[in-house]
Amino acid sequence: MSHEVQVLTENPQDIARDIAAVAQLAAVPILLDVLCETTGMGFSAVARVTDKSWTLCAVKDLINFGLKPGSQLELETTLCIESKRSRSAIVIEHASQDPRYYNHHTPRIYKIESYVSVPIVLGDGRYFGNLCAIDPRPAKVMDPKVIGMFQRFATLIALQLDSELKQEQSEIALRDAWASNESREQFIAILGHDLRNPLQAVTMTSALMETKATDPTTRALAVRISTNARRMSRLIDDILDFARGKLGRGIGVSIDEAAQVNAALIEVVRELQDGNPSRVFVVDIEAAGAVRCDISRVQQLTSNLVGNALAHGDPDQPVRVRAYTDSAEFVLSVSNAGEPIPAAIQAKIFEPFWRHATGSHREGLGLGLSICSQIVRAHSGTLSVTSTKESGTTFTARLPVRASS
Repeated sequence: MSHEVQVLTENPQDIARDIAAVAQLAAVPILLDVLCETTGMGFSAVARVTDKSWTLCAVKDLINFGLKPGSQLELETTLCIESKRSRSAIVIEHASQDPRYYNHHTPRIYKIESYVSVPIVLGDGRYFGNLCAIDPRPAKVMDPKVIGMFQRFATLIALQLDSELKQEQSEIALRDAWASNESREQFIAILGHDLRNPLQAVTMTSALMETKATDPTTRALAVRISTNARRMSRLIDDILDFARGKLGRGIGVSIDEAAQVNAALIEVVRELQDGNPSRVFVVDIEAAGAVRCDISRVQQLTSNLVGNALAHGDPDQPVRVRAYTDSAEFVLSVSNAGEPIPAAIQAKIFEPFWRHATGSHREGLGLGLSICSQIVRAHSGTLSVTSTKESGTTFTARLPVRASS
């Protein structure tokens, strides 16, 4: 009993998505088999029904009705439109003798006698479509148990569709998020590259001026340019690290299982001493043996903590830098005297763009301590602060010496 099918074009992506969602439900073919076997009807199906279209999503066809998944019928020729409007089941045992449907156009068009159509309503109240069965012969389907079976199967399909469509939406959102993150990472990488190129030219020029200039004023200007170029380089590093952290990837680390930290940290402290000749440093760096860490990141951690102490500590009091290892941890602490950080805001100091106002030095973006926290977290360590008027402010980073189990 083959019929010409009018193909509609309403939202083809949505139609394809819903057909695929139904096709993913392993229970649907079994349910359609059970309906045909129980009722004796030769055709059962799941149809997607909108205000404009009727689309077949899954089918059991024993009577050669001629429809396949993706086939569409003109909505006004089906009884599903009535089921959609009333949100109730339509059941016909013998259409040619039924007082309501004996002269209805749907049984005449499709030459059917028995018909069942039950709404499939999703959990959010949206009308998905209908669970249908038809046959050119009369069938005993007015039994409440038969109608109840159709309704329970429709509910089961709706529940499974809800789960399938939600999973698909989550996967689409996840793919979109990854694509967005990938684009932002590419932008950040390009931005970092484009900023570093002119900065490198400035750095090289200022270094050349320092070595070649004979005039003291010119040399002093070259030194100032070099100092600010290094500061700009650190700001670029901070921005890139912060951006990567916000993208959810965290700060990248390249762990050396046997890094020698003493010389690396002393190098950082000496550089900061050279840049701050008027300040006093008390340095006690005696890490015993190798430490499992990314040595360049630990240098960055040290530089940020010492820079923070220089910026906010009492300029007449020393900055104390201590590093050591015990049986389980590598410990780095940086201390300074001066006005303490109020206890009420100590929990905020590792947040990005936070800057403590007790010191006179207000330069920077307020990312230093946030990046320190990310570096320590990337090493599976901890970063803490204590701050009192009597003992000053101390930041302490603790990194595991060996890999965690």
